[in-house]
Amino acid sequence: MRLAFCGNDNASAYNISAGVLRNVCFVDALNLVPHVFLLFITFPILFIGWGSQSSKVQIHHNTWLHFPGHNLRWILTFTLLFVHVCEIAEGIVSDTQMKSRHLHLFLPAIMGFVAATVSIVYYHNIETSNFPKLLLALFLYWIMAFVTKTIKLVRYCQDGVPFSQLRFCITGIMVILYGLLMAVEINVIRVRRYVFFMNPQKVKPPEDLQDLGVRFLQPFVNLLSKATYWWMNTLIISAHKKPVDLKAIGKLPIAMRALTNYVCLKEAYEEQKVTKDPNRSPSIWLAMYSAFGRPILLSSTFRYLADLLGFAGPLCISGIVKDPSNSYLSSEEFLRNVYVLAVLLFLALILQRTFLQASYYVTTETGINLRGALLAMIYNKILRLSTSNLSMGEMTLGQINNLVAIETNQLMWFLFLCPNLWAMPVQIIMGVILLYNLLGVSALVGAAVIVLLAPIQYFIATKLAEAQKSTLDYSTERLKKTNEILKGIKLLKLYAWEHIFCTSVEETRMKELTSLKTFALHTSLSIFMNAAIPIAAVLATFVTYAYTNDKPLQPAQAFASLSLFHILVTPLFLLSTVVRFAVKAIISVQKLNEFLLSDEIGDDSWRGGDSSVNCVFFSFLENVFVILIIIGQMTMIVGQVGCGKSSLLLAILGEMQTLEGKVHWSNNTVKDRNRYSVAYAAQKPWLLNATVEENIIFGSPFNKQRYKAVTDACSLQPDIDLLPFGDQTEIGERGINLSGGQRQRICVARALYQNTNIVFLDDPFSALDIHLSDHLMQEGILKFLQEDKRTLVLVTHKLQYLPHADWIIAMKDGMVLREGTLKDIQNKDIELYEHWKTLMNRQDQELEKTTLERKTLRRAMYPRESKSQLEDEDEEEEEEEDEDDNMSTVLRLRTKMPWKTCWRYLTSGGFFLLFLMIFSKLLKHSVIVAIDYWLATWTSMDNANEVRNTDDDKSTNKVAVFSILSGAGIVLCLITSLTVEWMGLTAAKNLHHNLLNKIILGPIRFFDMTPLGLILNRFSADTNIIDQHIPPTLESLTRSTLLCLSAIGMISYATPWFLVALVPLGIAFYFIQKYFRVASKDLQELDDSTQLPLLCHFSETAEGLTTIRAFRHEARFKQRMLELTDTNNIAYLFLSAANRWLEVRTDYLGACIVLTAAVTSITEGPNSGFVGLGLLYALTITNYLNWVVRNLADLEVQMGAVKKVHSFLNMESENYDGYLDPSQVPKDWPQEGEIKIENLCVRYENNLKPVLKHVKAYIKPGQKVGICGRTGSGKSSLSLAFFRMVDIFDGRIVIDGIDISKLPLHTLRSRLSIILQDPILFSGSIRFNLDPECKCTDDRLWEALEIAQLKNMVKSLPGGLDAMVTEGGENFSVGQRQLFCLARAFVRKSSILIMDEATASIDMATENILQKVVMTAFADRTVVTIAHRVHTILTADLVIVMKRGNILEYDTPENLLSQEDGIFASFVRADM
Repeated sequence: MRLAFCGNDNASAYNISAGVLRNVCFVDALNLVPHVFLLFITFPILFIGWGSQSSKVQIHHNTWLHFPGHNLRWILTFTLLFVHVCEIAEGIVSDTQMKSRHLHLFLPAIMGFVAATVSIVYYHNIETSNFPKLLLALFLYWIMAFVTKTIKLVRYCQDGVPFSQLRFCITGIMVILYGLLMAVEINVIRVRRYVFFMNPQKVKPPEDLQDLGVRFLQPFVNLLSKATYWWMNTLIISAHKKPVDLKAIGKLPIAMRALTNYVCLKEAYEEQKVTKDPNRSPSIWLAMYSAFGRPILLSSTFRYLADLLGFAGPLCISGIVKDPSNSYLSSEEFLRNVYVLAVLLFLALILQRTFLQASYYVTTETGINLRGALLAMIYNKILRLSTSNLSMGEMTLGQINNLVAIETNQLMWFLFLCPNLWAMPVQIIMGVILLYNLLGVSALVGAAVIVLLAPIQYFIATKLAEAQKSTLDYSTERLKKTNEILKGIKLLKLYAWEHIFCTSVEETRMKELTSLKTFALHTSLSIFMNAAIPIAAVLATFVTYAYTNDKPLQPAQAFASLSLFHILVTPLFLLSTVVRFAVKAIISVQKLNEFLLSDEIGDDSWRGGDSSVNCVFFSFLENVFVILIIIGQMTMIVGQVGCGKSSLLLAILGEMQTLEGKVHWSNNTVKDRNRYSVAYAAQKPWLLNATVEENIIFGSPFNKQRYKAVTDACSLQPDIDLLPFGDQTEIGERGINLSGGQRQRICVARALYQNTNIVFLDDPFSALDIHLSDHLMQEGILKFLQEDKRTLVLVTHKLQYLPHADWIIAMKDGMVLREGTLKDIQNKDIELYEHWKTLMNRQDQELEKTTLERKTLRRAMYPRESKSQLEDEDEEEEEEEDEDDNMSTVLRLRTKMPWKTCWRYLTSGGFFLLFLMIFSKLLKHSVIVAIDYWLATWTSMDNANEVRNTDDDKSTNKVAVFSILSGAGIVLCLITSLTVEWMGLTAAKNLHHNLLNKIILGPIRFFDMTPLGLILNRFSADTNIIDQHIPPTLESLTRSTLLCLSAIGMISYATPWFLVALVPLGIAFYFIQKYFRVASKDLQELDDSTQLPLLCHFSETAEGLTTIRAFRHEARFKQRMLELTDTNNIAYLFLSAANRWLEVRTDYLGACIVLTAAVTSITEGPNSGFVGLGLLYALTITNYLNWVVRNLADLEVQMGAVKKVHSFLNMESENYDGYLDPSQVPKDWPQEGEIKIENLCVRYENNLKPVLKHVKAYIKPGQKVGICGRTGSGKSSLSLAFFRMVDIFDGRIVIDGIDISKLPLHTLRSRLSIILQDPILFSGSIRFNLDPECKCTDDRLWEALEIAQLKNMVKSLPGGLDAMVTEGGENFSVGQRQLFCLARAFVRKSSILIMDEATASIDMATENILQKVVMTAFADRTVVTIAHRVHTILTADLVIVMKRGNILEYDTPENLLSQEDGIFASFVRADM
């Protein structure tokens, strides 16, 4: 067939006798002109001139969109493209009716499509390079196109073409579109004045785009990039090369920052206070609506559009499956063309998904903005909270943390789900109407089934929430117990009690598992309902239809209604979730309201008052007094505990509620000082989670000399030297925990360092020993502060410093007892002065805590340090290896799924359950496919024999088979969801059990080297993920994967050609998921890691309120909070944008699958039933493809937890078995207590140097032996060797004739006693602490308590022996705790007692008690004392002096002292 533009079957085609414009073909040719013109002009500019055009304003990302009418232009162009597609289709359909090819029917349309595409590309390039003059070409194009189309339209009107003709409609729409685009172009000229005007408009890009730090471009890119998240490609692809970090995601755009949103919300909130009557409290809901109402409405609009487009699927299916005859030209007939329907279905899907993702994105962004604003509101309120609120317990730290961590997130989630609230009813009503149209009354039966089952869903959802809460309570209790075990692990091992404590944790774990079982049951019920409701509804509908209608069921009806049921189930399933979140949100708002309306501190503007009275006049506890605090002098406040000293300081700072009276601040202050700020060190030291240096400087400029002077004055240098990174070491919650004294000295250093006039120190000496206190007083206070002429108020109990004071205030019961100088008081109140004098003398005998503190710190650091050195070496080696392999290995690891870990997890649930799960899953999906397959055959058979079958048997048979299959499907749904949860539970149970046992039996070296937090994390976060998160993810993953696979199988079965198209789609899918998983994992980690500092910042602010306010550092802390919030929000925003990126892409892939399925099935088109089936499945794929990837990504992150737990499971355990059977060891061994140490060599691990080298000693039964030596000489290692806590690789210890290395560990450790340096008590009763095995009688316990001189104290407690000990024994003093440990050692009637520096952390009085008991109660037992202070072993029978793992001196103390140059003698001289 020859091609001709006007066709060659009509001789009059080229006839222009009636006038040129009367010829249809010529008018079509005329329509080609503008398109050709545009292509002719723009191509050279696009391809040649572009390189030379450089943008006028240097900005990044060339995303600056600044021509007016930008979005409108994109929308109009897209509409134009769509109309062109219709025009092409119409032309081709018409052309098929002709005898020869008529190119003029579709060629201009094709050229128009190309020109429209070029126009938008051209426009985009001009806009981003800011070259508006070139837009003239487009302006001319729109005018020409508008004119030529109008000519065509006029021509149709003259020929009397009716409006129902598609061609007429298309031309009319195009005229309108070209006209609008012309108007847009004129508007650009009007606003930007780039031609026809003298002075063109100058423009500047927005701030965000000038800032190269802003990487989140969603608000700035063009419409196409906005809809498809194209701008995310760079980030997601770069994630493959190197991990995404905070630098890669940059800063938030200004409009999304917490500060911007806070201002909006705050204004809306405050506005209500003004307008409404003042008594009514302002509503947060209204404030949220007025601040964030617009984006929510926008999102809801997108949502409605998406939902309405969603119904295109079922409608197109019924159209395609009906398979009507082809005809042409009228719009109605055009829409009946199967291919046209297929393309429409494709476009509808693309649009629906785009709108849906846009709706999700807008709600997410709004939710994040709202959360930022709420956090800022809460934080500002915290900074103004009155202290009494916190101290009286009206507002606890826990509540504040909940507000931050839980309530704001609840509101954010509510916002995410908000559009569902109003979109769901519309969706449900539309669905029911369409179903009714398809199937009549029987549709209502199915809908009724769905609606009736929805409340059950809600009921299950509430039960789920309850189960989760009880699980949380149990897991908190379990964690508390685990934490105690880990803190006291050394003691538990030495006393062989690990199994008792282990069982107690296991008991709590069993309770937690029971609670988890209910949780799992309800989860599986929820999943089951979700899967079973559509099956039940379809069953009810079709059975009703079969029995009530005369006409057989058509494939078109069957599959369209199936598709509708799938659409209907989603909103009903979501409804329960949304309702639950709405309820939670209402509660959250109530809590927030209460918090925002709670009391605030008064406005302390008087700190800047002009009064020149240099005194504070103040009243509380209704006792009026006037106090004078003189500038530049030291005022000391003394008095008993609880007499109101600290309260006085707080009152001066304006933190207390003033009943009457005033505080006047003088204002003749020294220049260049922070005028109204007070350097305040609270009684309870408060540190930031920051480095030591940041804690001391506290936001002031760094001055090296001053810093050095302050650290020396507080003698912090030795402590800093011990820290692994010096003063750059992180301390606080996330860093290294310092002891009380060290923390207090840092707080005092902070107060000294600040450049303020006034310094308030609240009992700075309480946790310091005598040397340090003196040093601090001399260097810090008398020298440093007095030289600076700063006003100092010092609260203290150390009366020996009173002579230094310029002014003394003595208090009693909230009143000032006396004030004046020491001389005044000596003269006026002799009694008081004498009382003070006796106290001063007594205080001089205090003990030295600091050396001990430093020692503990060193102990905590050094084992770790040796480990970190080892690690560093390993890492270096690894790095070198890595570099050889280039980056490829790293990338491979980053993109590889951890299949090995997955397999470990699945098998830890047991092979039977694993098999059951796989089998039931496969069976369930086969049955579900069988149901739909049966439906297809049933409807196709009915269709084939159109005539109603006379015998109803066949119909009944079909219904029966259908019902049986559906019933089986429903039962299998329940079974599979239960097996997955059951398997998950078993796996969780086994993993936790193995982990706990492995860790409890681990060698002590492991605990020295592994930070406690790390081990605890395995039991908290990781166990929680294994318990609650992996099973649902696994369920969802297997379900979506199998659904997608069965869908692909079904489509391929219906239309085998589909497989060919599947190859490129499969490849695209593989790459999308591969790239997404890596980026998503990084972003999830970023989101998690940025959340913690934010929560910590809130809690540390609430704890240190008084300090922050005294220093006047509120603004700095606010700024920090805003930064942290923005950092967390940007991570979350990127994570959600990445999810959108993935979903848009998988949805488009799904749409392509639908298109190929439709086209292939139409082309083959034999059996309409299977065509329907294929399309139905293709539509489900779009929903499940992105879930496959999302779940894969989640599972990969969650498997990290299993991997971490497994890394501990491969650890070496201690060897608990001995050569001797426990029955072979005599019952009363060791009876005598004779110890022989023969050639003993000990090391901590095989790869470390020995710590004891060939030690020989003999200890007679009942001897008292003292061992001394400097730190690191091997004293403690020797004591651990008795218990085989360290590796004895040579030599042996023989006790009462038995070599201890042959004994089972449990037997050995349970027969010896030890008292450790740190007294450890566990939460529980006193009885449990003395005798956890419950072997002893009460008399025995009372006897032990009497020996330890605790009997009277315990008797006075409520409950006596059953009185409770709080966690760590905090309700007893250190001395009492040590005495309890002594009683514990006495209860165990062992003939050998080892005391490891037991007197180091206690005061003189307690130490004397200990010494006495050892001499009397333990007179007949062998006692080995490791001495911290040498004078404690002067009375021993034998002294051993050690150095570097060797014994240097070994004799009685008398003999050793007589050797003048001996080491022991020098020790004793130094200790005197």
